[in-house]
Amino acid sequence: MQLFTGPLSMFGAKAEIAVREKGLSFEQVMVPFDRDDRYQPRHPEVLRINPKQQVPVLIDGAVELFDSTQIFEYLEDLKPQPALWPTGGAARAQARQLEHLADEVFFPNVVRLFGLQDAMQSAPAVAACAACARHYEAMDALLADREHLAGSYSYADIALYMAHVFADRKGAGMTDATPRLVAWRERVGQRPAVRAVVGPMMAFLASQGRPVPRFLQSHRAP
Repeated sequence: MQLFTGPLSMFGAKAEIAVREKGLSFEQVMVPFDRDDRYQPRHPEVLRINPKQQVPVLIDGAVELFDSTQIFEYLEDLKPQPALWPTGGAARAQARQLEHLADEVFFPNVVRLFGLQDAMQSAPAVAACAACARHYEAMDALLADREHLAGSYSYADIALYMAHVFADRKGAGMTDATPRLVAWRERVGQRPAVRAVVGPMMAFLASQGRPVPRFLQSHRAP
């Protein structure tokens, strides 16, 4: 199994955490990354497999996949245990929706903050941060009676955790207004699979002179 990812790929990190949580052997292929946050030159296998020309890409024998959510589904079928979707149709549906919300509703607000770190008082930045805060509040409410977003630890937790790493980097971090969510972040961040992926990412940021989120200072790989 090969996983094509990049040193600052949020979706690649999602996929790699999932592979590690499943305990699967894999070869990590780190594609080139330049200071302008572009993956140049594009890796030929990424170009061949993904029409969007982006990582992650997973190759497992004859199986060739792109998109982190599709990779999640494949991994769950490939190795059902340890389960990363909850049991029961309703619980799985909720977990899948939470994962989708992290990727397609929460993270687009984070993307709007890219390039606005010197203009955080501008209307677009304020609106994006407010949208992130509303999502945090909704997730904090979910955690009133559970340890993880969908009950048991799942792909939904992986998705929001990694999206939040980028949100914090761009100025839309969590606050004391969502204490249950902050505690959840600490629990998820201590998982070995998460540390194994986030640590090198933080080390890469530091090597380029980029800020490392305060809550991830201890995760920096040596």
